[in-house]
Amino acid sequence: MVRLSIWADSRLEIDRHKWIESQRAGFDKGEVAVCDWIGAHWQGYLRAKWLEHLQGSAFWIELDRANYGKLQTDFRDRELLLDRIIDRFKAGQENLHIILWALDWHIPMDDVLDILEALDVNSSRLVYQFHG
Repeated sequence: MVRLSIWADSRLEIDRHKWIESQRAGFDKGEVAVCDWIGAHWQGYLRAKWLEHLQGSAFWIELDRANYGKLQTDFRDRELLLDRIIDRFKAGQENLHIILWALDWHIPMDDVLDILEALDVNSSRLVYQFHG
């Protein structure tokens, strides 16, 4: 299994963004472009890496080892519900949005809460450590 680093990979994404924005501006945007990427893209980037980790398609060392590949084994009896919840996470929704969706559609709340607690999206939150 290849072990990847969110910090190293995100730095590559930031450098690409900085280069593109600097080319557009005609000068080195530097720290402004870095802060722009962090503000605009960090949360979505991190969410995508968290989902890759859960799906077992990439092992990110900063995320909980026990969660790697969890979606391949857990909730086999509730795969459709799990897929719908994952779709909502991919769209940037949070636990509260998913709970409200489940209430609107009269989905058994115990099943929804079991999945949300097991996935534990809040434990995957990392604050970007900007070092210039």
